[in-house]
Amino acid sequence: MNWWQKLRNNRLARWGATLLLVFYLAVIAADFVAPYDPYASQPHGALLPPTQIYWRDAAGQWIGPHVYPTQQGPIDHATGEQQLIVDRTQPSPIRLFVPGHPYRILGWEMNIHLFGTIGPAPFNLLGTDDQARDAFSRLVHGGRISLFVGVVGVAISFPLGLLVGGISGYFGGWIDGILMRLVEVLMTIPSIYLLIALATVLPPGLSSAQRFLLIVVITSFVGWASLARVIRGQVLSIKSREFVQAAQVMGGSPLYIITTHVLPQTATYVIIAATLSVPSFIVAESVLSLIGLGIQQPDPSWGNMLSLATNASILVLQPWLIWPPALMIVSTVLAFNLLGDGLRDALDPRSLNP
Repeated sequence: MNWWQKLRNNRLARWGATLLLVFYLAVIAADFVAPYDPYASQPHGALLPPTQIYWRDAAGQWIGPHVYPTQQGPIDHATGEQQLIVDRTQPSPIRLFVPGHPYRILGWEMNIHLFGTIGPAPFNLLGTDDQARDAFSRLVHGGRISLFVGVVGVAISFPLGLLVGGISGYFGGWIDGILMRLVEVLMTIPSIYLLIALATVLPPGLSSAQRFLLIVVITSFVGWASLARVIRGQVLSIKSREFVQAAQVMGGSPLYIITTHVLPQTATYVIIAATLSVPSFIVAESVLSLIGLGIQQPDPSWGNMLSLATNASILVLQPWLIWPPALMIVSTVLAFNLLGDGLRDALDPRSLNP
């Protein structure tokens, strides 16, 4: 059984991969998937709960799935709950592939969205926030930053860790000593405190996306240390093999041998480590945005959407604003870990049959 078959037979890994595929496809096509502009406020629509779907009109006649214009009403003093005013005279059918606000894809202007309503009433699948913005649209658009921040971080830190670890293990001696002392110093820096310190000293004129991208770039240049240490240990054993010695005898340069013959032998570990490292960047973004040092409003991200949890009244009275981003973060981290565990088991040479 080869590694691909073993991975496909792992139900948990397959579930994690499928979930990640759905998430990434959704955020890539966020303009199409989200029914509304994530920055636009709806008239009289602040802090509305998820829109209730009706199947029959006010007269009891079946007309299919539809919604009605809804707005906040007075507070019920007996229960303390906010009442809703529903206009049952204006049914708005729910449909797939409906026109909405315009957007551009690959230079083409489009206005078709995956779902929406035909009529005056919006369909707020996850309700609206305190600025009357559609929570589902902001959740999908916010996933672009929260999901791709890990990809960017791994793309920066892993090549550095591979190169430094490969050079250190291949040459040894004083080069190995200097590089490993540098790695040990970097590994002693607490990452969360470094992130907070960096976030507070960045120029105030940056946009929230530029601000966090700069944080990711800087921390990626520090986060390669643990990978370099592991790669160095693997290279120490790989460099004594016959194919490496043959490349040396044939006059290959050290850099060529490291990048072409040595580092590819560490691919199994690198793939697994990359899969398991992406969640750490996602959690870092969530923590920074949660405490107000990451992505800033009005730009959406799962972290700053979760920051509403610091408001006790919203946490109690509008829990629909808290659970979706929290579940997305937990689901994404869990899916990456399941996929990483599946890859580790599938690529383990001791578990593969000849």
